[in-house]
Amino acid sequence: MDLSDAREDLAVAGAAAVGAIALTLGLDLIAGIPVSTPARIAPVVVYFAYLFTRKGGPYGSFDTPRTWTILVVAVTVAAGGYAVAT
Repeated sequence: MDLSDAREDLAVAGAAAVGAIALTLGLDLIAGIPVSTPARIAPVVVYFAYLFTRKGGPYGSFDTPRTWTILVVAVTVAAGGYAVAT
């Protein structure tokens, strides 16, 4: 594993961790809005999809860590919206 690959993985993993923590702390504990377990782990599921779909290559133009990080943020916002709506 190259150091640049580790940095890319760390960026996506960090976004997933922050998303999961934000859902748990921000909504459930601070705002008092119950968040289901599947909604809480949704950002982490995106990270695992990132890990297991990036074996080998070649990668498309949209298969970048930046795109996966944006997807993590979008899934986190969607899970938060779902928790607020239900």
